Amino acid sequence: MGAIDFYPNGKAQSMFLHRKATKLIWKAKELAHVAHPRTIASPTICCSAANLSRTVVTMNKDGVVVDPCELEAIFEQKRSLRSKVRKTLKNIDPIQRSQEDNAIQNIVLESSWFKASKSLCAYISSPALREADTSRIISEVLSSPAKVMQASDPVDLFILPGLAFDKSGSRLGRSGGYYDLFLKNYQELTKKRRWKRPLLVAVSYSVQIMEEGAIPGTPFDIPVDALVSPAGFTPKSTAALRRSD
Repeated sequence: MGAIDFYPNGKAQSMFLHRKATKLIWKAKELAHVAHPRTIASPTICCSAANLSRTVVTMNKDGVVVDPCELEAIFEQKRSLRSKVRKTLKNIDPIQRSQEDNAIQNIVLESSWFKASKSLCAYISSPALREADTSRIISEVLSSPAKVMQASDPVDLFILPGLAFDKSGSRLGRSGGYYDLFLKNYQELTKKRRWKRPLLVAVSYSVQIMEEGAIPGTPFDIPVDALVSPAGFTPKSTAALRRSD
């Protein structure tokens, strides 16, 4: 069985490696081309003048009831927020960026939850996307003996990217929906196989962190358990609190 057989309808160019028991690096941004969550309902259903006097809702395949107009309003807020964050990231001073990259990776590499993880999935950072650097994290994993990881091997730690995060743990992606769908499918697999729930940790520059509630959410968004920024490790869930230093 291949290491990504559990991820349906997908393509991936990935690296699967073990350190100690199991260490996994996943080039997640090259995951499957999947439908954006907004395809569950057309926003035009209720946005005409004739329909403003009534509420139209749609149920997706998971039984989640959604209002197409409400979803479109959220998507528009997210588009606006993405534009602002991209401009802010573009204007970060290179020296500040380098200092924050070092601080973030030091926090991850020195943490007990990273050292204790038996299997992890970390993104390979892209300078073009101005993502928080993970090169030292990747190097640390690659420095240990590796072997191919199978789909039957569970992951206990995900290190995730994002465009922005708020103080409640909400994550703003880059609009593709790839990570949310991937994590949702992995969570379902975890329940099916009775694996331990993985810890979802996002790494972020200081300018990417917003006030609580600043990022609008939909039923399809997966929050993170913790944030790592230059300020330190900030748990957002009970699972993260239990595993924090």
